[in-house]
Amino acid sequence: MQRALLPVAVLALAASIGTSLAAPYVPRDNAEVLAELPPGAAHVAARVVRLDVALPLAQFYIGRARATGDLRYLGYAEAALDPWLTRKATAPPAVLVLRATILQSRHAFAGSLEELDRALAAQPDNAQAWLTRSTVLRVMGRYTEAAQSCEQLSKAGDAAITTLCTESLRGLTGHLQSAYATVVALPVQSLPEQARAWRYSELGEMAERLGLDVAAERWFKAGLQLAPDDFYMRAAYSDLLLRNGRNAEVLHLLSEYRSMEPMLLRIAIAEKRLGKPGETIALLANAFAVEQQRGDPVHRREQARFLLDVKQSPEQALAAALENWNVQREPEDALILIRAAQAAHRPRAAAPALDFVRAAKLEDVRL
Repeated sequence: MQRALLPVAVLALAASIGTSLAAPYVPRDNAEVLAELPPGAAHVAARVVRLDVALPLAQFYIGRARATGDLRYLGYAEAALDPWLTRKATAPPAVLVLRATILQSRHAFAGSLEELDRALAAQPDNAQAWLTRSTVLRVMGRYTEAAQSCEQLSKAGDAAITTLCTESLRGLTGHLQSAYATVVALPVQSLPEQARAWRYSELGEMAERLGLDVAAERWFKAGLQLAPDDFYMRAAYSDLLLRNGRNAEVLHLLSEYRSMEPMLLRIAIAEKRLGKPGETIALLANAFAVEQQRGDPVHRREQARFLLDVKQSPEQALAAALENWNVQREPEDALILIRAAQAAHRPRAAAPALDFVRAAKLEDVRL
C-alpha cells in the first residue's frame, strides 16, 4: 500500500434496494419506482459517448476501491474508460491519467508510467499527471526522477503542492530535518482541501523517521480528523501504535476497517500480541491466497509482515519481502526486508535494501 494524492470526485449515486416477494408485483402505474440501479449502472450507455460521464464514473469507482479495499472496483473503473482507451491515438489525457491511477493501484508501475508519459506528451502542463508520476517513481525508489517530476509540476501546479512534493522527496534523500521543518512551516490554509491530509500524513511519517513519536502521533491524529477515511494514514498511525506496544488502541482504531487486507494485518498482529487471536488470521491467509491465484498480489509487503509477525515463518517472510522489494522500495519495504533477513538468520539477503538506504542517504531511526 503506497501513498498518492489523487483527487477523487464522488458522484451522488443511489444504492440498490431489493425486496424478496413471494409473488410478482404489479405496479399501480407507470410512474411508480420499483428499484434504483446500482451505482453507475444508469450511466453505462452514456459513458460510451460522453466523457463528462465516463471520467467521474471512473473516479467514483477508484474512490470506492480505496475506501473499501475491494479491487473489483478498479475493474469497474477501467470498464468506464474502455470506450475511450480503445481510441489509442486520440485518448484524452484525463482518461490516460485515470488509467495510470488504476494501474498504480494494482502496483503495475511500469504500465502506469507509460500511460502518464502518453498523457504528458499530449498535455505537457497536466499537473495531475506530473504529481502522479512523481508518486509512482517515489514508490519505486527512483527519487531523482521523482524530483524532476516535481520540478515540472512547479510550472503547471500550485506552489504549495509543489513544495510538498519536493520536500517529501528531500526527506527521503538525506535532508530529513530541513524537509520536516519546511513542511511544518507550510500553512495548511495554503493547500487545496484535498491536499491538506497529505501534508499531515507526510509530517507524521517524517516525524516517525526522525524518532519524534509524540509529534508523529499528533500529526496523524490531526490528519485523520480532517480525512477519517484516509486508510493509508490510519494504517501508518496503527504501525506507530504497534511499535510502541499500544495494541488495544490499534484494535479500537481499526474496528470499522476489517474489509481491507492492510488493516486486517495490523488487527492480526495486535490480537496475537494480546493473546486474543480470532478469525482474522484465517481471513488474511485466504485473502493472500486469492491474490496469488488471481496473479495480482498487490499486498506483498503486508504478506511478508503477516508471515513474519503473525505466522512466525521467517524464511517465507523473507521470500515475500524480496519479491516485494523487486516491485516497490519505500522505507517500510526496506524495513520488512531487513527484519525478515535478520529473523531468518540470513543477513546478507538484506543487502539490496541496505545498499539502497546508503545510496539514497535515507534517514530513519527504525532502520
